[in-house]
Amino acid sequence: MKSCTIQIKKGVARIPEVRLAEPVDLELLDGEHVAIMGPNASGKSLLVDMLTGKIALQPTGSITYDFRPSPMPEVYKNIKYITFRDTYGSTETNYYYQMRWNTTDHEEVPVVRELLGDYEESPLQRQLFDLFHIEPVLDKPIITLSSGEMRKFQLTKILLTHPRIVIMDNPFIGLDAETRVQLNDLLTQLSHMEGLQIILVLSMLDFVPDFITHVLPMEDKKLLPKITREEYLLQFAKEDIIHREKEETAYNQIQHQIVGLPYQDECAVAMPNAEIVRLNKVSIRYEERTILKELDWTVRRGEKWALSGANGSGKSTLLSLVCADNPQSYACDISLFGRKRGTGESIWDIKKHIGYVSPEMHRSYLKNLPAVEIVASGLHDTIGLYVKPRPEQFAICQWWMEIFGVGHLTDRPFLRLSSGEQRLVLLARAFVKDPELLILDEPLHGLDTYNRRRVKRVIEAFCRRKDKTMIMVTHYAEELPSTITHHLVLKKI
Repeated sequence: MKSCTIQIKKGVARIPEVRLAEPVDLELLDGEHVAIMGPNASGKSLLVDMLTGKIALQPTGSITYDFRPSPMPEVYKNIKYITFRDTYGSTETNYYYQMRWNTTDHEEVPVVRELLGDYEESPLQRQLFDLFHIEPVLDKPIITLSSGEMRKFQLTKILLTHPRIVIMDNPFIGLDAETRVQLNDLLTQLSHMEGLQIILVLSMLDFVPDFITHVLPMEDKKLLPKITREEYLLQFAKEDIIHREKEETAYNQIQHQIVGLPYQDECAVAMPNAEIVRLNKVSIRYEERTILKELDWTVRRGEKWALSGANGSGKSTLLSLVCADNPQSYACDISLFGRKRGTGESIWDIKKHIGYVSPEMHRSYLKNLPAVEIVASGLHDTIGLYVKPRPEQFAICQWWMEIFGVGHLTDRPFLRLSSGEQRLVLLARAFVKDPELLILDEPLHGLDTYNRRRVKRVIEAFCRRKDKTMIMVTHYAEELPSTITHHLVLKKI
């Protein structure tokens, strides 16, 4: 009989704010590789906090561990949790590293070898270095790693501590198609390592890797009975048919409302087909590393662009030039809304015409304001709300929250929302001023299957409004709206 690596009986959190809707009863058996699946805000992260011992339980419940064959009894040594939400660590550390790198003072930017710590030459170390191809990146500055390389580094660093259980939160998000395949292959190989159990937390309800043996479904902050992967996929397929039928009527109404919105009196560009963005032989270089090389690109009013390319090809850098956030933009031949950069316009003159959301913005948005105020901050492109909106502006904010399915969260503090709910609020923030140019960098990042479909429909409806321009980045071709008119593919230099 297999042992229980983790067993929870009548688990109820002591603190009401982090309590699931029902007591948790769960057995995870040795050899099971599990996916925790559920819609946004279903309680997945709360369950992980319970599994890792972060949440203290009421005395009536219990949680027990059996980490054999690990000789270490401590929970924190045996269970490692990787979120992948912030590739380089804390927001402040990431920003610091980037600024050091951008100012060419590289001495204080750590290399991979330093951050791996004092690992010992051992069979495990050799196995991991071979498996993840770590040797070639050991002397690379951490800030230069691609997203795929960073995943491998983080996994190597964690596995060198000999954990019994590794929990990974959405490990595939933000990765291009080739890197997703590579990571899936790596995780499959890891699943065969003796004494290692893998738990994935996944928001994409229609995707469960083949090496997963069982699924823990979550719904409305309730843990449903554990089922096999095959049972879950059959159940999801049946339920999704019903969901799609219900969604269709609602989405048609949403699209009609968005397309029918009144237009603002002033437009940023007077003539149809006028240039919104023009880059003339733009190059971006950080010391030895070239990100963009002599790029010519023109975006005209009303065009809808899909921006794609492998991780590290310069997509986010290119968007930072368009959003006027990159210091090197002043040294480049760039025109935005018909005005050349550096001719007297302020960054706010540019941003007032742009709606923008990205994973980087999500990570750095740490203001714990009511959700509706986060949306309202998009009216003036501030991080936080410093100008009180008029009642009619607040009404518009609430309307967009309803459109994105988070109208019931109007007064909820932003940092108390789930990651998926936060993303929907930030999307409402990007749309709230009916921008001339919409820039969406991985807008469906971390959303569940149902919310991905909802947001895609909202984007399509907005793109049908007269003369709206959009640039969208995604690594999933199926996420692109049907309104896309142009494609730009960047190649890693």
